Amino acid sequence: GEVWFAGGQSNMEMGVQGFHNCPVARSNEVIARADARRGRIRYVKVPKTASYTPEERVGGRWNEFSTETAPLCPAVGYFFAEMLGDVLGVPVGVIDCTWGGSRVESWTSREILETYPDIDISEKGIAATDEWLRPLVMYNGMLRPMAGYTVRGYLWYQGESNVGGHAAYAERLANMVKLWRGLWGQGELPFYFVEIAPFGYGNGLAPYLREAQCRAQALIPGSGMVSTNDLVLPCEEGNIHPRDKRSVGKRLAFWALNRTYGRKDVACENMQFRSMEVRDGKAYLSFDNTFGGFGRAFDLRGFEVCGADRMFRPAQVHFEGNERLIVFLPDIPEPVAVRYGFRDFQPGNVVNTRELPLVPFRTDDF
Repeated sequence: GEVWFAGGQSNMEMGVQGFHNCPVARSNEVIARADARRGRIRYVKVPKTASYTPEERVGGRWNEFSTETAPLCPAVGYFFAEMLGDVLGVPVGVIDCTWGGSRVESWTSREILETYPDIDISEKGIAATDEWLRPLVMYNGMLRPMAGYTVRGYLWYQGESNVGGHAAYAERLANMVKLWRGLWGQGELPFYFVEIAPFGYGNGLAPYLREAQCRAQALIPGSGMVSTNDLVLPCEEGNIHPRDKRSVGKRLAFWALNRTYGRKDVACENMQFRSMEVRDGKAYLSFDNTFGGFGRAFDLRGFEVCGADRMFRPAQVHFEGNERLIVFLPDIPEPVAVRYGFRDFQPGNVVNTRELPLVPFRTDDF
């Protein structure tokens, strides 16, 4: 079988049964059919353990997936394991090492944190920090004891608690991954991670964190990001735990299948903005990873355009061929910049022919 290490905060921690007022789509179906997966999926939940010094051991035991154990199995991990197991024909185990609300600094060592001027890792400083935001202690108490356990790679869903710290996030995530790989000593283990979902944070800074997450792919060899901009409903603006964990888990599995297991026929890369050309009062956009076209024939949502006043407004979108879009607004005769999904909460619906989404972007640096 295969074992994958799943880390992060509450969107990775969230069990199949969901949280209060935060359901997981198809959870009832998963639980009803859980016994059919017995022996094919297993998970271990590392208990929340904080320590000021590195620990050698931590609790937790393997659970065979069944109707009784399914509710607490991490939903993203389950859907990842389901897809992987079905394709590979082997059992899959998921190590759930998560703490809701944790920051990337929570899973990083003292030696690295000492180089971050904004992080206080004295005992007094840590004690004065909210429990779920504390740096160092989760690394010491939960991550460090697991180091070296044979895994095929890492899955990561985190970032909400680092909104506002986007300037340093990409580098700090890369530092964390390098640390983990060194501890495991199993080479350049793959690292597949999830972009934070649209949510009404209220400060307008979430899109910059998503931008940093996308940028982190270039800093972390062997990594890949799952975009989630198309996976939320309008009613979920106030729900930081979107219901569609199935698509998230499967998109992580696409990365693993393609890059780790050599299934090149399985597409995994998100569609991304490549270039913009402005002429005749319209912006012509080109993209990478369209796989031959767009997954919708009309009604593309999530685009905004601005003129010299830098005031972004919802834009009209037309197609030009199979791989270009024309973005414009008659009231803006000289467009300056285009944005897509670049707000705290602005879901989009643009996907490629493999139904992988367009990553939120901006053409400006305002």
